[in-house]
Amino acid sequence: MGAVRELDGIGALLAGPANVVMQLSLPPVGHGVVESTVESGQLTRHPVKRLRTTFTYLAVAMLGSDEERDLYRAAVNRAHAAVHSGPDSQVAYDAFDPELQKWVAACLYFGAVDVHARLHRPMSDAEADAFYLEAARLATTLQVRPEEWPADRAAFDQYWDDTLSRISIDDTVREYLLGVIQLRFLPPAVRFLPAALSQFVTRGFLPPPFRTLMCLSWSTADQGRFDLMIGAIARVNRLLPPVARELPFHACLWDMRRRVRGGHRLV
Repeated sequence: MGAVRELDGIGALLAGPANVVMQLSLPPVGHGVVESTVESGQLTRHPVKRLRTTFTYLAVAMLGSDEERDLYRAAVNRAHAAVHSGPDSQVAYDAFDPELQKWVAACLYFGAVDVHARLHRPMSDAEADAFYLEAARLATTLQVRPEEWPADRAAFDQYWDDTLSRISIDDTVREYLLGVIQLRFLPPAVRFLPAALSQFVTRGFLPPPFRTLMCLSWSTADQGRFDLMIGAIARVNRLLPPVARELPFHACLWDMRRRVRGGHRLV
C-alpha cells in the first residue's frame, strides 16, 4: 500500500487541531510553540501559512524525494534556530532536540493511522508494518536519526506509552490550545459555526488522556454523534477519486517544487 493512501486531505483537516493538542502536550514542545518569537510561523497570526507549511512538510516527508527532504529539513532548521528557551522560560526547550521532534513525528504517525481507520478501514498487519517503515520519514525529515525512531510498531507502542506518562498541559499552554480549537484567530463574524464544529471534532479525535488534560468533556451521546458524522464523511470521501482525496498534499508538493525553482523560501 502506498504512503499516499494514508495521507487523506479531509482527514488531516478534521484531525489537525487534535494532533496539535497531542504534540503540545509534551511541556517543552508546548512552551516552545507558545513562547516562540518566530512571528512568521505562528498559527494564530498566520493560519493559512502555517497550514500550508504543515501540509507541505507531510507531503515532502511522505511523498517527496530524498533531495527534497534534505532541502525541507534545512529550511525547517533555519526556522527552528531561534526557538529555544530563555532565562524567563517556564520550561527548558530547544527546537533542535531530537527527542522533542520524535514526539511531534510520533503524534503525526499516530494521527495518520487513526484517520485512515476512521475514514477507510483499519490497516492489516502487513499494511501497517509497511506504512510504519515509511512513516519513519516524518521523524527523519527533521533532526531524528533513523536509529532513534522506534524500530517497529511494538517498539513504537512502548515508546508511546512511556511518553504518555510525561505529558501535561498547564494553564498557559491550555489557553493557547483552546484558542486554536475555538478558531479565535478568525474574525468573530465568521467564527461561530466553524468554531463549534472544530471544538466538537477535536474533542472526538482526541484520545482520552489528552482530552482530560484539556479539561474537555465527552459523553456517550457525543461519541455516538461523532461516529455518525465521521461515518457520513467517510462514505462521501470514499466516493472521491484518489486524486481528489490526495489533492492538498500534491498541491503543496507542487508549490514546494515551484519555490525551489524560483529560489523562494520554503518555510
